[in-house]
Amino acid sequence: MSKLMLQVLPAMEAVAASDWNALTGDDYPFLRHEFLHALEASGSVSPATGWVPRHLTLWQGDRLVGTMPHYHKHHSFGEYVFDWSWADAWERAGGRYYPKGLTAIPYTPVPGPRLALAEGVDPLEARRLLATAWEGDGKQGPLSSWHLLFAEEAEVADWQAARPGLLARHGVQFQWRDAGYGDFEGFLAAMTAKRRKAIRRERRLVADQGLTLHRLEGEAIDEEALEHFFRCYEITYLERGRHGYLTADFFRRLRAAMPESLLLVQARLAGKPVAAALCLQGARTLYGRYWGSEVVADCLHFEACYYQGIEHCLARGLTAFDPGTQGEHKLTRGFAPRLLTSLHHIADPRLRDAVARFCAEERPQVRAYCAAAEQALPFRA
Repeated sequence: MSKLMLQVLPAMEAVAASDWNALTGDDYPFLRHEFLHALEASGSVSPATGWVPRHLTLWQGDRLVGTMPHYHKHHSFGEYVFDWSWADAWERAGGRYYPKGLTAIPYTPVPGPRLALAEGVDPLEARRLLATAWEGDGKQGPLSSWHLLFAEEAEVADWQAARPGLLARHGVQFQWRDAGYGDFEGFLAAMTAKRRKAIRRERRLVADQGLTLHRLEGEAIDEEALEHFFRCYEITYLERGRHGYLTADFFRRLRAAMPESLLLVQARLAGKPVAAALCLQGARTLYGRYWGSEVVADCLHFEACYYQGIEHCLARGLTAFDPGTQGEHKLTRGFAPRLLTSLHHIADPRLRDAVARFCAEERPQVRAYCAAAEQALPFRA
């Protein structure tokens, strides 16, 4: 078998979608060529927004056998693994933290695979090559570090074996798993009576306000529905004094290129849409991502972003629902804590030692929080 050769791509359009997608699985839409290309073609990801695409690809002759999304970053926005304090400390000490190398899905804090390989490729050899590729790719000056965010948990040890010295940093998210519930009533039946009544009350409150919920999939998401969703999405960010990371063109491109991966939950009042949540879905998992509302309504966020997603999973045979980052309020609604891992390699030993101490001190606190959160789940013993 021919030797693996590394090639850095400056844009997703530099590789055929069919070649890229032939290596990715069917349960993680964020690694698909269409998703990553939509980010770039819409301007959501670009040098102007602080993301410089430098995708790492592996080849055997003229055959693409490995892919990994990769960027040079000039800030830490849109990552959700917060290293601002590392950057600030290093720059106060006279160092230069940016640009840095980043392997992640932009604006998407969803754990999953980062490396896609063809059958027969040695994964250890591939990881060894990719985990050092960033060091020789500092076109705008040397990179301070490499960060692989929200790694697939089963691959963490493999990355650490391929690149000794990778620092692991943990975080916690909340995710739903189907435990053979059958339907939403079966899901509620597994809960304590108190929580079962509370969720039913929340759902009644939504209905009592005259709101109805509708799930649209694929081609049923027309241009008007998508435009309304984007207005709602922007409202969420404008409430914080800024625009969203993603453009309207990004969502239009998603709808055009991968409609089968989209689920739009729409809330209507007197037949008019007033709120919306857009999810992506794979073969087994639903991913809740984007939300916004034109109205203030009690419990509408819980209904549109959580309960409708659970109902959809149970109706479609999806076994997992990742509703997005943060939110202890998800616990009492049946979303269990999950420990996540991101990996970091820091070039300068002085900063590396400081970050290693930080991660070592933070790790038991995160694990303790995860264990405590597990005890707050509302299910019957």
